Amino acid sequence: MSRRTSEELAEDSVLFHRHARNPILTAKDWPYPINTVFNAAATLMPDGSTLLLNRVEDRRGISHFSVARSENGIDGWIIDPEPTLMPDPQWHPEEIWGIEDPRITFVPEFERYVIAYTSYSRGGPGVSLALTSDFRTFERMGVIMAPDDKDAALLPRRIGDCWALIHRPTTTLGAHIWISFSPDLRHWGSHKMVIEARRGAWWDANKIGLSLPPIETAKGWLIVYHGVRQTASGALYRLGLALLDKETPERCLLRGDHWVFGPEEPYERKGDVDNVVFPCGYTIASDGDTMAMYYGAADTCIAVAHASIQQLLAWLEKFGRPYTSEFGVGERRRNA
Repeated sequence: MSRRTSEELAEDSVLFHRHARNPILTAKDWPYPINTVFNAAATLMPDGSTLLLNRVEDRRGISHFSVARSENGIDGWIIDPEPTLMPDPQWHPEEIWGIEDPRITFVPEFERYVIAYTSYSRGGPGVSLALTSDFRTFERMGVIMAPDDKDAALLPRRIGDCWALIHRPTTTLGAHIWISFSPDLRHWGSHKMVIEARRGAWWDANKIGLSLPPIETAKGWLIVYHGVRQTASGALYRLGLALLDKETPERCLLRGDHWVFGPEEPYERKGDVDNVVFPCGYTIASDGDTMAMYYGAADTCIAVAHASIQQLLAWLEKFGRPYTSEFGVGERRRNA
């Protein structure tokens, strides 16, 4: 039998395991009429229950947020009987076309949750922040990154004296992952590009963006990001891995060449937008390693997959390469 290359082994590695009951939430579960539910942020509450802050698209096409709670994070969901957080275009005109794709970060310094989300204005999508302690009342901070910008999440602690935000501005030069810093969550600067979308036939050739909020590990900030490739039948969304330096997160240490999770099941292949897996939230079990990744499938429903954080890091160590800014092409990492 011929010896398999590391590329072949990387392609065959199964890092994320879909739950057998997927999809776990659909429009039929909602207590009021909606079009679809997808792209949910997630967090564990103090009582150990799972809270999802779901993007819900109504039958006009405008999105709002709706909370669902579950004791085990899989079933028995208790959904708020009315929308939890609606767009507020009267006081926040940047939300006139809806609020989308939230990501939750619990910040111990504030003892509150910070939600980064896309606010959709007439000028395009921007990044807004809101704070909450109970997911019933919210303090909006308004838009902090002007259009076109989205796919944002806050790091849970200061880097030096500043807060750090990962986000994805889109310019004439492309759609890449950036980081920005702020002393107070309101005034942002020191913008730096972190990871570039690749070109050509790569799975992440056309645009990339943060998926899950960064996961702090002993080796650095683990990043799960989505990459988009334009095909003859439309856009194809899949997930890849990268690792940022723990104290200087503008430095990408490792980036995987291969995608590690993509649309395969019927509920991921067919929906309002075909061929999309789009995670916005995760929880970590009491073992400190098992991650539940909640993702939107085909912009139509919510599903969950489980993974080991240590296995994700080990995969990056084995198959990742040191990152350079030339569209991810660099010296391949030599493995012992």
